[in-house]
Amino acid sequence: MKLLIDFLPIVIFFLVYKFAPETVELVTPFIGSENADILGSLDPIILATAVLIPATIMQIAYTVYKTGHVEKMQLVTLALVIVLGGLTVAFKNKEFIQWKPTIVNWLFAAAFLFSQLFTEKSILERMMGGNMSLPPELWVRLNYAWVLFFFFSGAANLYVAAHFSEDTWVNFKLFGLLGLTILFIVGQSLFLYRYINHEDE
Repeated sequence: MKLLIDFLPIVIFFLVYKFAPETVELVTPFIGSENADILGSLDPIILATAVLIPATIMQIAYTVYKTGHVEKMQLVTLALVIVLGGLTVAFKNKEFIQWKPTIVNWLFAAAFLFSQLFTEKSILERMMGGNMSLPPELWVRLNYAWVLFFFFSGAANLYVAAHFSEDTWVNFKLFGLLGLTILFIVGQSLFLYRYINHEDE
């Protein structure tokens, strides 16, 4: 459920991009025809980015409402959406928002790596340690796996943005990155499940 909520702003970004004219028509009664004409003149990716910013803010607000707190990584993502999304809209340059997934993933990779090298417990162990007890060497392996995953995801985003069409990148931003994340989490869960069962036996 949390993963779906985290990806909800990206889903909204995707839908607005794919259905930009319909989106403008939908909001016209609320914003007036003059403002609708301004929105209609924007490239779909600029319009989608303009919608992504408040959608991400609302996602964080909902998380705070439901849980009473927000993770630092979510705040970092929000800040990058506001800054890079704002630059995209202000300069009508899609490259800013295309860099956002890479910067987010590489920041996460750096944070996980730093925590492993310079703190008593890695981020992953602090996040999951209350739910399971694993040998120290296994926590290290899992944490490095996340570092590699974040680095690969960021690199893949850059490659797609640079070598494929804008439409392909938008599809990859939703389905590609989400698919990679789900596959990685499932693979990790299967690995931990087998290991924990072995320990119990």
